[in-house]
Amino acid sequence: MKSKSDFIRYISLAAIFLIAGVLIYQTYPNIGKFRYTYVLDKPWEYDALTAPYGFEIMKSKEELKNEEDSLLKDFHPFYQNVESIPTKYINLLNSNFGKVDDSAVGEYKTYIIRKLKTLYSNGIIDAEEMENLNDKGITEINILTGNVAKSVPIASLQTAKSAYENIINNAPISLDRLTLQGYNINNYIQENIVFDKEKTESVKKEALKSISLTKGRIQSGEKIIDHGEIVKQKTYDILNSLKTVVEENSGKKDAKLIHLGQILIILNVLCALFLYFLLFRRSYLMTPKNIALILSIIVILCFLTSFAVKKEITPYIIPYALLPILVTCFFDTRTALFSHLTVILLASFVVPNGFEFLLMQTIVGMISICTLKNIYMRSQLVQSALFIIVTYCTVYAAYTLVHENGMDTFEWKMPFVFLANGLLLLFAYPLIYIVEKLFGYVSDVTLVELANTNNTLLRQFSEEAPGSFQHSMQVSNLASDAARSIGANPMLARTGALYHDIGKMANPAFFTENQSSKNPHTEMNDEEKSAQIIIRHVTDGIAIAKKNGLPEKIQEFIATHHGKSKTKYFFYTMKNKYPDREIDEAKFTYPGPLPTSKEMAILVMCDAVEAASRSLKEYTDTSINDLVEKIVNDQVSEGIFNETPITFKEINKIKEVLKGKLTTIYHTRIVYPELNKK
Repeated sequence: MKSKSDFIRYISLAAIFLIAGVLIYQTYPNIGKFRYTYVLDKPWEYDALTAPYGFEIMKSKEELKNEEDSLLKDFHPFYQNVESIPTKYINLLNSNFGKVDDSAVGEYKTYIIRKLKTLYSNGIIDAEEMENLNDKGITEINILTGNVAKSVPIASLQTAKSAYENIINNAPISLDRLTLQGYNINNYIQENIVFDKEKTESVKKEALKSISLTKGRIQSGEKIIDHGEIVKQKTYDILNSLKTVVEENSGKKDAKLIHLGQILIILNVLCALFLYFLLFRRSYLMTPKNIALILSIIVILCFLTSFAVKKEITPYIIPYALLPILVTCFFDTRTALFSHLTVILLASFVVPNGFEFLLMQTIVGMISICTLKNIYMRSQLVQSALFIIVTYCTVYAAYTLVHENGMDTFEWKMPFVFLANGLLLLFAYPLIYIVEKLFGYVSDVTLVELANTNNTLLRQFSEEAPGSFQHSMQVSNLASDAARSIGANPMLARTGALYHDIGKMANPAFFTENQSSKNPHTEMNDEEKSAQIIIRHVTDGIAIAKKNGLPEKIQEFIATHHGKSKTKYFFYTMKNKYPDREIDEAKFTYPGPLPTSKEMAILVMCDAVEAASRSLKEYTDTSINDLVEKIVNDQVSEGIFNETPITFKEINKIKEVLKGKLTTIYHTRIVYPELNKK
């Protein structure tokens, strides 16, 4: 059964790594990467470069744009003269006037037809078209009549509105204006000059073809730039042209080899990450969701990098430090650093100036891990973001000084980019909450909230089982100090200790720390039943924890804080009372499981030692020392820590902490003298 579950786990891990590799591969460019990185007005960092073959020097986008704008400045768009329009509407006018049986209208009709012919001959254009032409500063257009084009000033054209006003305002004195308006002249006015988009675009393309895309040629073997030489605009254009040619040639000839190289890069980086987990963090591999979380963040950052590069956005605005912050929060600093190196190695192959990118992101990742080893408050994240912004700025300035011997080419926009990066890091706080809910993790931030003794559950605990609550408080203090001494998580140990005995709320009177004078066990006089009540506080505690939504990690502390030990008081009492009876040890044994983390093991030790210390008749260095040694050594011999990754050296350190803390707690106080009465 175990081998089958292991097989499923390994298949899941392989699938997770395979999916991550395929997704990362999608972020890589489809063409070969130019082996050199360079920046305008910055030194050439490589050996002298000569042309591997002859190639044309391509004009920059700005140069081509300027030439196009210059050429199109005097370009006139084309419009069609729709010859059928005048005929149609003049015929319509003749038809309508012919129905009027009044000889007086003849003069009006003659005038209107004459004006319409003149206006149509000059051209009537749409009002919006006229406005657009004026906005673009175009003063002339080409009007096509058949296949013949004629250049016409737009000032000679009329709109439907201006044509109507022209007819009314220029009428002879002999014609009455009101009568003229009554003939609905606007019904016979229609635009006959229409924009010819196809002809305009065709002529424009032919004109643009005359612009040369190149501005010279580099011969094979010709020197392009020397080591340390500043990349000026002319050289920059040459390098851009060489880069384009190299990438185009590689894309055409060696596409399969390029893809093979990309796959090998991704494969090697992910294999290195897998080997790290296999050799140093094998426990993480036991839970595939751990690997899924880390690889998901890596894939997302790779996609963001690819998107930024394609859109020509600086990759330095991407908060890569989010990865080490989140991994530190839920795992450990070593894993955080290794994960961060993985993502920046994968991203460095996509971004320009890969060495500069690697240098800056490596240092920033180290700083983020050092400043956020344990995150308890929001203010820590703000402080870390400030450190990261300062680190970005100083490393960027240092890199500029080293390569350029001055700050003349320092890009002053970059500090604002780094500031934006730092602000984006503040999203780590809500991300921590989201990851906790999705993956079931517990961060130090949540542990701080759970350890607040004013929360509802702990307040209820203190009211219903005050003695057990005080015991838990003492154990939590011991556990946090013990955890700190061996490099475990003190906040996790403290919080787990606070909740480990909440199951005693179900039957508080059956536990000595909550009793005043009466002991229910004495009245019951049934060791087996008493043992079952004591043991039940573990299962009751888990039930209460689930009901109140405590994280699984805290529930594990409740389940394991007695391991598979016995309720020795009742077991020994039963054995002494019935020496000849065969006793069922299972009824006196806690169900477990055994502790599986250092923090859980610390709780087991602290819980037993703190409870036993209350029964000491005298508190001396010797008695406390003997008590701690006996209890912890018995736990070791019983195999309670067999499934815990803890060493004897660490156990001895914990012993020393417990001895010191108990000595301080139970130190002898001086007796104050009484004032003599006269």
